[in-house]
Amino acid sequence: MKIRRLEQARNSDRRITSKTWESTRMALRDDNMGFSFHITTIYGGTETHMHYRNHLEAVYCISGEGEIEDKATGEVHQIAPGTLYLLDQHDAHVVRARADLELACVFNPPLFGTEVHDESGAYPVEADTVAD
Repeated sequence: MKIRRLEQARNSDRRITSKTWESTRMALRDDNMGFSFHITTIYGGTETHMHYRNHLEAVYCISGEGEIEDKATGEVHQIAPGTLYLLDQHDAHVVRARADLELACVFNPPLFGTEVHDESGAYPVEADTVAD
């Protein structure tokens, strides 16, 4: 059994920051759960382009407001507390946060922990190919 506290993880190397978001990685590949679990904040007033070619992701909105655009169809869906979206087809998408979005995210396969999006909007599969 492993116990982690969000505030402790936020004050450690488990907190990864980028230009439009920060992510605290609560459970990672080396926890051997078959998934990784993150609490991610997408900063209000930003737009983040993502395309997880190597991962599937489930995202649950805890707080904030924004929208997600499916790049293949152009459909836009509102994100508010209680919204779950599943990127089950390696969907290219854009998240626009009107107010800070606090999201609980699950990735399969699990992340190693230091990944950030590469130029295509994806996370690499292997830790040694992590983008700067």
